[in-house]
Amino acid sequence: MSRDIKKIIAEMTVEEKASLCSGFGNWHTKAVERLQIPPIMMVDGPHGLRIQFKNADLSDTQNSLPATCFPTAVNMASTWDRNLVEEIGKAIGEECRAEEVSILLGPGANIKRSPLCGRNFEYFSEDPYLSSQMAASHIKGVQSQGVGTSLKHFCANNQEHRRLTVDVKVDERTLREIYLASFEEAVKQAKPWTVMCSYNSVNGEFASENSYLLTHILRDEWGFEGFVVSDWGAVNERVKGLKAGLDLEMPYSGGERDKQIADAVKNGELPEEVLDKAVERLLKIIFKAIDNKKSGTTFDKKAHHELARRAARESMVLLKNEDGILPLKKQGKIALIGAFAKNPRFQGGGSSHVNPTYLSNAYDAIVDLAGQKAEILYSPGYDLETDVVDEKLIDEAKEAAAKADVAVIFAGLTDSYESEGYDRAHLRIPENHRLLIEAVAEVQGKTVVVLSNGSPIEMPWIDKVKAVLETYLGGQAVGEAVADILFGEFSPCGKLAETFPEKLSHNPSYLNFPGEGDSVEYREGLFVGYRYYDAKDIKPLFPFGFGLSYTDFEYSDIKLSKKEINDNELLTVSVKIKNTGKMRGKEIVQLYVRDVEKSVIRPDKELKGFEKIELDAGEEKTVTFSLDKRAFAYYNTEIKDWHVESGEFEILIGKSSQDIVLKEVVTVNSTIMIKKKFHMNTTLGDIMTYPGGLDKLNQYMHEYLKKHGMDKGIKHMKQSMDTEMVKYTPLRCLPSFSGNEVSKETVIKLLEDLNS
Repeated sequence: MSRDIKKIIAEMTVEEKASLCSGFGNWHTKAVERLQIPPIMMVDGPHGLRIQFKNADLSDTQNSLPATCFPTAVNMASTWDRNLVEEIGKAIGEECRAEEVSILLGPGANIKRSPLCGRNFEYFSEDPYLSSQMAASHIKGVQSQGVGTSLKHFCANNQEHRRLTVDVKVDERTLREIYLASFEEAVKQAKPWTVMCSYNSVNGEFASENSYLLTHILRDEWGFEGFVVSDWGAVNERVKGLKAGLDLEMPYSGGERDKQIADAVKNGELPEEVLDKAVERLLKIIFKAIDNKKSGTTFDKKAHHELARRAARESMVLLKNEDGILPLKKQGKIALIGAFAKNPRFQGGGSSHVNPTYLSNAYDAIVDLAGQKAEILYSPGYDLETDVVDEKLIDEAKEAAAKADVAVIFAGLTDSYESEGYDRAHLRIPENHRLLIEAVAEVQGKTVVVLSNGSPIEMPWIDKVKAVLETYLGGQAVGEAVADILFGEFSPCGKLAETFPEKLSHNPSYLNFPGEGDSVEYREGLFVGYRYYDAKDIKPLFPFGFGLSYTDFEYSDIKLSKKEINDNELLTVSVKIKNTGKMRGKEIVQLYVRDVEKSVIRPDKELKGFEKIELDAGEEKTVTFSLDKRAFAYYNTEIKDWHVESGEFEILIGKSSQDIVLKEVVTVNSTIMIKKKFHMNTTLGDIMTYPGGLDKLNQYMHEYLKKHGMDKGIKHMKQSMDTEMVKYTPLRCLPSFSGNEVSKETVIKLLEDLNS
């Protein structure tokens, strides 16, 4: 339906315009009935709908309409499957349509800076490329159904501790390459209808009133055309926020904020055209939501449950499988130990909590799958309501395990250990879970541990068990999915989207998390997650990108489309993958790029491509990647843009970040010459490494350079104290250091020539 939005705005009073800039109640925008502006509803996500019952308190996260509880974001990233994530987004969009929801609040694309963040289960990855790809796929799926999304929490919201007031201190390059990059491609590729600003401040300014983030970067650079909504309660100063680019405040503020906006316009503090732009952005999305409503008031609950089951099993990561103990045989006695077997922990706590349409558990699913041929024993092992060790329950579990041919322990983190609103204090699982694992392993040599947790844990017991299956928080079909994996109905194919450290002190943010008072400094800079472990040569418990299978894959025949390219050209990379095992399976092929000749601080390698493929036993496929400028670039703070340094880059193909199996080298030539400003404190070595700099030096001072073995450049110098001192000599010192062999006049002429 065609509408003249500018004409509608012209007919509105200042008070009506201001009123549109805050919500009605907790979940709706306001209506302006005389101008036929309807309200629209937005609800929490991102892994399912949380539509609160009427009159429920905002903080009541438990009581909501039933909806499919899909696996959480940590699971979705572990699938590394863009198509599957988009399919789930589409299904959630269908459920939004059925409940007349216009905007789903999600996905969350914040970087996992620390494994302690209480909300990590709701975020994708420690890597910005993987995170942005998963977010883009989710957005595309939801919005294909005529339902908007709200990409959140923009930005640098990487902890729950003091999240409403903490100020994140982060340098510009790190902000661009890590924390903003996690959002950037999702905005550019998928075009979310809305973006949600975070609670925290970034370098001294609240995200809700940070014009650099909301206007300069998000709109002017990235081309975002939707409206910016506050996280619930994130607004500090409303008028300042509106000026910065914050369009909608949620929830309703009781009218005081609307009055502040109207008064600011009337007294000249706020230009009315700024308010008009915000209202225009809001109306475009409101009318888009109305016009894009698709027919359909129901959804197929059974089909969505089966999709949740498929997603859960695709996301599970097999971390250990000694002696090929998995898959289990459907015979003999199988002890299922741990209360999670019957009462699964399938999602995280907080605003994303979904009331599932159905909930499966591993015990029932295993009985259905294997119970006719195998005898299933059960022992709870621990009390879900407390961390207190119950020796009687442990003894009962040991007795059951000793009778069985194999024991499967269900353990992990209980609800109180991780949630929105607070961070974890350590990486340990509850003591009654740890002691249970160790006690059972003492009496049963064939022990398998199935983990349910939203983020990494320490595993001091790992050498005592035969297998570990990480299921994360797998949604309402997690029980059936676990049974599918344990008994080989499906080969595990998830891989970690985050690093599991051996201990917390190995994490790069360890000394600076969660900060002091209302300030946290990101002193680790670019070295987040695997970037840090690579640089420090620290072996983690499990590396980024790691995951085992029931079959084997062979990598071969890496090929590049060119051996040398300009940075504005595309590079095509192909590699062959063959299933050399005996079972059909899926493999995640990862491509990393290493800058070999870097002159700036850069990580050892960075993920720049991935593909998930399915292969029958004996089948071979070719996987192809396409790399553009950003695959080779770093953010140059001097030119305020992405820049590629000319030189060699290694193209690395790996099964994980630390299992690189193939590599090739490409030379990339920069098409952008950064004009360097030379001055009296520029060193000879810096001039030599600048294109054409050596020629200029030889033109003015060839004999002096030749005497010190520097006339052919740094690469050909024989290292000595003398040459090193000359290399780092600033121009201002040349006359005195050379005994006036190089005069001040010569230096001045050289500088003029270099800067011309």
